[in-house]
This record gives sequence, C-alpha cells and structure tokens, in this order.
Amino acid sequence: MSVTGPSSVVALDVGGMHVTAGRVDVATRTVQSLVRRSFPEGADRSHLLGLISAAALEAAAGPAPHVGIAVPGPFDYARGIARLAHKLEPLFGIDLRAELAASLGTPPSAIDFVNDADAFLIGEWWAGAAAGHRRAAGVTLGTGLGSAYLHDGRIVDTGPHVPPEGSLHLVEYRGRPAEETVSRRALLARYGEPGLDVKDVALRARAGDKRARDVFAELAGALGELAAPWLASFGATCFVVGGSISQAWDLLRGGLHAALADVNGLAEIVPAERVDDAALLGAARHAAATVARRASVGARP
Repeated sequence: MSVTGPSSVVALDVGGMHVTAGRVDVATRTVQSLVRRSFPEGADRSHLLGLISAAALEAAAGPAPHVGIAVPGPFDYARGIARLAHKLEPLFGIDLRAELAASLGTPPSAIDFVNDADAFLIGEWWAGAAAGHRRAAGVTLGTGLGSAYLHDGRIVDTGPHVPPEGSLHLVEYRGRPAEETVSRRALLARYGEPGLDVKDVALRARAGDKRARDVFAELAGALGELAAPWLASFGATCFVVGGSISQAWDLLRGGLHAALADVNGLAEIVPAERVDDAALLGAARHAAATVARRASVGARP
C-alpha cells in the first residue's frame, strides 16, 4: 500500500524581523499567494503571534490542513516551543504549535516545525540549485551564519562528518566565534563606516572601492576556510550559498572558489536559485514528508 503526502501545504518562514508565508503546491513545487509581514520594533507577544497567524491565514486563503514552519534556533522543533533569547524574545517559552493551531483552526498535529537553514537547503535541493545532488551542503549568510547538510533529501545534523548540530556557527574560526568574521555585522564592522548596510558596501565595491571589495573577499575566504573541512568530510558535491549577502555573489565568488579549490568531489559552488522562497519550499517539503511518514507507519499491518 503506497501512501502519499498532502498536495498543498501552507508554509511560513519566521525570521527575526518578519514573517513570510505562502501556499505551496507540492506537485509543482511552486509557492502561491506570497505574503510578507514585518515585525514592528518592540512588538509584544500578542502582536507577534497575531502577525504570524494573519500571514498564514492570508496565504492559506481557506482551510490550512497542513502547515510547515521554518524558524531559527534555538527551538524545540519536536514540541513546537520557542527557545529564542536573542531575537523574537517575546515568544520565548511559548508553545507556538498550540497558539497557531488555535488561531488557524488546525489540529496541533498538522503543524510541523523545521530549522530555517535546514528548510533553505531542502528547498534548494527540492526545487533549486542543489537539485540532483545526493549530498549537498548550504549556508545562509545574513544577520548570522546558518548551515545545513543533506543526504538523499534528509538533513544530517549529527555524527563526525558534520559540525556540532550541523551548525557552522558553533565552530570557531581562528580562535573566535565564526559569526565574528562571517556575518552581516562582521562585514559592516570590517568596512567601518556607520549607517551603511551590505547592499551599500556592495555598490561601492562594484564602483571600484578597493576597501569594499576587500571586505567581501575576506568574508568569502573565511567562509571557505571554515566550511572546507566539513564539506570534505561530508562528501558534499554541491555547496549552495543563500541569505541576503549571497545577493553580492559577484563579489564573493572568486574568494570562495579559491578557498574551496582543494575540496575533492565538490562539483558545484553556487548561489541560491530560490533566495526568496527556498525556506518556504523546504518547510512545505519537510511537512509533506512528515505527513507521509506518519501515514505510512499507520498503514502498516
């Protein structure tokens, strides 16, 4: 007896500054009804929960029998309880599964949580830059450094071939926390001009500002040096770079390729193809696979 997952999933990507939601057609691997809501500075628990629920309901445009949610850690993904202390602080300790189930009129069991970096890589493997690769790794470069490792469609976050918890940000780079060198704040601190964001520094780099070009090259080289031993030990054939900083791929490519040139078997070093919706696709794919797995277990004699 074959068991398949749902044909449609309402997916959410909950970040520190906003929530994005969409209805994902599982068969066509497309995102429909994309909705984005920003979190106002100082928003309290009720306000944040209301914005997340509203985005989900608007994207669903009807019943939401299956929901997949990508959210950063620390988070108790099995129980649906937020453990975030450095962002989305008002949600700390909240049973997000129960809260959203009540708001959406959906059974708690229909809501599936996944780490946002894991969702990103699953989405890129399912419908993006890592398609066709049995072993892939990915990073998200933004406010922090996210990472994930995937084998045959399943996330690998334990064992000797990946960093602790599958997280490069837990690995030191030259004796310091990795995010002190590889992150948005590290790049901006290195450039050293207050009031600018990454896109501003990128514009200056493309206009010929050597100092601006150097900070991107240094970040790319550090990322490559940090990731190389794990890409080699995991046997990744594809390395996908996403997150907001990946939009400056033209400024990262050279340094990253040079730093990873000696990793045997690494066939592709590429920017994300689905920058805007990879996490939504990954959250939906993870939720659909979870539903199918549960149904398969229930269907066994």
